[in-house]
Amino acid sequence: MKNTNTIVGPLLTDLYQLTMVYGYWCHDKWNLPAVFDLHFRKNPFKGEFTIFAGLAEVLRFADNFQFTENDIQYLKDQNFFGSDPSPDFFDWLKTIDCSDVKIYALPEGTLAFPREPLLRVEGPLAVIQLMETTLLNLVNYASLMATNAARFRLAAGYDKGLLEFGLRRAQGPDGGVSASRYAYLGGFDGTSNVLAGKLFGIPVKGTNAHSFISSFTSIDDLKTRCILGKPDIDFVEKVLSIKKRLQYKTHEGELAAFIAYAISYPHNFLALVDTYDTLQSGVPNFLIVALALVELGFAPIGIRLDSGDLAYLSQQAREMFLQHQDILPKLTIIASNDINENTLVSLQQQKHQIDAFGIGTHLVTCQAQPALGGVYKLVELSGMPRMKLSQDVEKITLPGRKNVYRIIGKEGYPLLDLMTKEGDPSPKPGEKMLCRHPFKSANRVYVTPKEVISLQKCYWNGALMEELPSIHDAREYVLQQLSNFRSDHLRQLNPTPYKISLSDDLYVFFHNLWEVEAPILEIT
Repeated sequence: MKNTNTIVGPLLTDLYQLTMVYGYWCHDKWNLPAVFDLHFRKNPFKGEFTIFAGLAEVLRFADNFQFTENDIQYLKDQNFFGSDPSPDFFDWLKTIDCSDVKIYALPEGTLAFPREPLLRVEGPLAVIQLMETTLLNLVNYASLMATNAARFRLAAGYDKGLLEFGLRRAQGPDGGVSASRYAYLGGFDGTSNVLAGKLFGIPVKGTNAHSFISSFTSIDDLKTRCILGKPDIDFVEKVLSIKKRLQYKTHEGELAAFIAYAISYPHNFLALVDTYDTLQSGVPNFLIVALALVELGFAPIGIRLDSGDLAYLSQQAREMFLQHQDILPKLTIIASNDINENTLVSLQQQKHQIDAFGIGTHLVTCQAQPALGGVYKLVELSGMPRMKLSQDVEKITLPGRKNVYRIIGKEGYPLLDLMTKEGDPSPKPGEKMLCRHPFKSANRVYVTPKEVISLQKCYWNGALMEELPSIHDAREYVLQQLSNFRSDHLRQLNPTPYKISLSDDLYVFFHNLWEVEAPILEIT
């Protein structure tokens, strides 16, 4: 499996990873068996769910993890490891790879929650320490982006089209391609990004911009007057005769641009109608050309709104369409114009008539929250549990290897996610069990599952262990989960917290270790 991005490799890391690894190597600790968890502490966008994404790239990184001769020479040339580092260290760096590494993960596209290990990485301490920064880079933005896309999907509704139009506003070419990929995985229907379409098989959509419309000034600009396949019919004359019959007074240059586009794309005629005046010129000009196309046996698609009061304009445009409903097919209204999640919610309340949305800046830049904040923490070393303590309870880590299960109740909805100690019996349908809040001893509940879903799989054990789903299958998995969760967990405002629980054994194990590790203060 080649890396999608050629800059992904062992040097795509923070310097402190390399300095720590040199310290491990100097003290002969590099090969100690270790376990790290990659998790996050808080759901983004003030919500109660996160979509896990980036797994495919994580596995590609593992498959290609190896320092090149050029990498080694660069490290030798720098003064990263003191004035006289051992040359044996660089020889050792050349030999390491992920052949002794295991990676357990949630399936790509899984709805995930704080503290759950999205990845559990096992292997030699130095090797999996070196993977930290890259893994976080591959997972954090991917998961944030997929979550943002899923929230747009929920706000728009499942019956509306969603197109990602953000490449020109994204954080560089890498951010643009990643945004297109994970917007689609999170529930969007397509992208304007042609390269993302080529790389990942995402449907690519797009028509024209205002510059195309304003490049025409009059009917005289039209050098081609016939539609391919209809050489005996002067399409321009047909359009002008319909305009005369309807007595519309519209912008001539805009009409010429629409005619030109219809001649080029008679099967896919969709007009951008807000260049001059949406209701006085744009929509009437569209109707003139659309009626001419219908007379020739073509089916026009619809219009795109890119400015103004989108709810009002869509309603008025729909009314204008209905005046010709006996002739025209069902027409689509697409809207763009700096749309965010709140805009979609507001448009729903205003009973808009929009069929699809083109969304760019607020989607690809995740303007509502710029980062997920995932972390990578040591939870076991040489078979002994390790944990990080903090005055901030949110930052305390759960020690040891853990399994994650989704508990489904009798109504078919997930009730909670349960973490257990690795090696403990898995929960079983029909068997009552005690589920505990990680930190609040009084918050506990007995649950009898109707169904238990094990969320972790071993995807890597020196080589790929599981076939990865296509991006289309991962997208369907996301949408299926969104439809299966209770709506109050997914709503935009004040969502109901979803329970993340520990088994009784894991709770006791965790709190006993906490007590052992925490220093006892002495007051005099």
